[in-house]
Amino acid sequence: MPSRSARSSARAKSRSSRTRKRSIRSRSKASKFSKASKLRRKRGTIRKRRRRIISKRRKRATHVRTMPSQAAVSVWERYERDPQYGTFDPGHANEPVVIDKKPLIRPITIIILTWNGIDYTRKCLDALQPSLQAGMTEVLVFDNGSTDGTVSYLQSIPWVKLIPHPFNIGFVAGNNAALPYARPDSDIVLLNNDILAEQHDWLSKLQETAYRSRDIGIVGCRLHGPEGQLHHAGTYILPDDLTGQQIGGEEHDLRQYTSIRDVQGIIFATAYLKRELIQRIGFLDPEYFSYFEDTDYCLKAIMSGYRVVCDGRVTLHHYHNTSTRVNGVNFWDMYNRSREIFRSKWAAPLESRYESRVNWQSLAFLSLYGYTETSRNLMLALDRSHVKVSYRYVYGPGTPLPFGEPETGPDNRINLFKKRSTAGDRIHIVYGQGDVFFRNDGDYKIGYTMLEVDGLPADWVQQCNAMNEVWVPSRFNLQTFRDSGVRVPIHVMPLGVDPEYFHPGIRGKRFFDDKFTFLSVFEWGERKSPETLFEAFAAAFHGRDDVRLVCKIINNDPTIDVPTEIRKLRLGSAADRILVLHNDKIPSHWMGSLYRSADCFILPTRGEGWGMPILEAMASGLPVIATNWSAQTEFMNESNSYPLRVKRLVPAEARCVYYHGFNWAEPDLDHMIELMRYVADHPQEAAEKGRIAAADMHSRFTWDHAAARMKNRLLML
Repeated sequence: MPSRSARSSARAKSRSSRTRKRSIRSRSKASKFSKASKLRRKRGTIRKRRRRIISKRRKRATHVRTMPSQAAVSVWERYERDPQYGTFDPGHANEPVVIDKKPLIRPITIIILTWNGIDYTRKCLDALQPSLQAGMTEVLVFDNGSTDGTVSYLQSIPWVKLIPHPFNIGFVAGNNAALPYARPDSDIVLLNNDILAEQHDWLSKLQETAYRSRDIGIVGCRLHGPEGQLHHAGTYILPDDLTGQQIGGEEHDLRQYTSIRDVQGIIFATAYLKRELIQRIGFLDPEYFSYFEDTDYCLKAIMSGYRVVCDGRVTLHHYHNTSTRVNGVNFWDMYNRSREIFRSKWAAPLESRYESRVNWQSLAFLSLYGYTETSRNLMLALDRSHVKVSYRYVYGPGTPLPFGEPETGPDNRINLFKKRSTAGDRIHIVYGQGDVFFRNDGDYKIGYTMLEVDGLPADWVQQCNAMNEVWVPSRFNLQTFRDSGVRVPIHVMPLGVDPEYFHPGIRGKRFFDDKFTFLSVFEWGERKSPETLFEAFAAAFHGRDDVRLVCKIINNDPTIDVPTEIRKLRLGSAADRILVLHNDKIPSHWMGSLYRSADCFILPTRGEGWGMPILEAMASGLPVIATNWSAQTEFMNESNSYPLRVKRLVPAEARCVYYHGFNWAEPDLDHMIELMRYVADHPQEAAEKGRIAAADMHSRFTWDHAAARMKNRLLML
């Protein structure tokens, strides 16, 4: 056993050792703290540098860079609250026109006919005078036996060359009689005395268009009526009934048809005629008294290799049929006599313009169904491309839609297609759901359809395989149909949009002047994911008053009450910043105006067969946020839109029986919030993306593009 002194010495050594160890640990700890502090400072500096670099990159970026998602959903007080409800009406607007009056490059003679109606003639000449250019324009007025003081009035105007006639010889003979009085080197402009040419650069613009190309012979313009409605943006006539129709007639003037475009005809209330054309084909056909002479002349010009063009940059005011009304003449007597003359000359040539024919079995007059609007547009585009279409309603007893449709609709062309015989139509196209293909009874059967999920019901597969070939609008469905067992040839035939009704120049009507406005258009249902849209908006802009959401919602299900469903979402104060257009069934030609009333279109859809509202919004020049899955990927990409990430594919749980057993997309809520905030905070970049989208859609996805693809395929069969 050690001695006490030894034990004491050992304890002293132990205490000394423990003291040294504590001192070492203390120094070590201090050293560690010092190193950690330095490391933290270094890491902080690195983080700051990294943030600066990222900030600079974001500013240079031309698209949203998706960052790792961090629970982006803000928390807000949830309670039941109703959004605002309203309707949309673009109204009429007399908008100022930018005048760009240029010197004329060639003399113009304006020929006006009068037959009483002195008040209209005064207004016409008063509006006309500021458009005239000294030494380059002359005005001839041929009076058809007026008795109301018109002749005396015209004699008092020094710049009018009056050609009086003792009695009315008609519109055609009057113009023909006036022509020899015109300068021999001038082009001719025919102008009705009920036209107000208040756009003072109209002459220089029409002339500029006439000389854009050597083969342009006739130029017309847009005409609108006393209440601001559009009267004319060109004309068309079919061989079926030979009744001319005016394009855009009686529509709200929303700046549709403002481009320069080829047309079949124009009315000669305002017509620019090149002298070269008159020298080659003569002037108006004297067999006509009034009416149909303009269509006759336009067709004659086209048959001679000239083009007829409507210059949408020019809009003049037209009172319409004034001479017959003022003089108490029976319009229909003159019209029908002229139509019979026209029939004898043009019925056969108009029929011979068709290069192919097809029987189209679909919907045309049932507005509740998505196929209806696209069906009409496809038929009209095929007719413009010289494919003769006969139409039959595809549904009815024994089909998934066991009821009929109205006998006629508002577009007379479709009504005429329905009256046509199907005899000789070897190729039949059924355009509708895949379970109605069995109605196709053609010699060559084409089924044209689409579906929004990742597979195809068995009976659709069976009916597809009974066709000679199947058409789908997207490569998405090309893959899903193939994967589901469709063995016959499948061709991708994209749908389209009408660029005259959906373009950035369409007049909108802002809902909120100083608020960034998101717009969504959809039918209420699981596939459109409305709860995701409302949730994302409420989370993205909690506490902000500078952003609004407008939703145009259609609901055709009587078992669902949309206001109740929205109330269940418990949006709280966010509901105050949401406007719902509930079952506001506006005319289709107003839709472009609705898009132009917002700043960004958004649709977190779970799947689309095509995605028409997305395409229409892009063509209208809106930046678009939409799910990056299904058919819309045919025309959406990073350069022209803001594709919304898909979190995963999930079972398609919906009441639609076609979806059972298949999957669709679950949009990424966090990414949607991020995109909405980004677009709202970068409105100029977003607007530029919208302009890119419009140019892209117009260059690739119009109805005429769709018809050209279809015609090319039909001609191969």
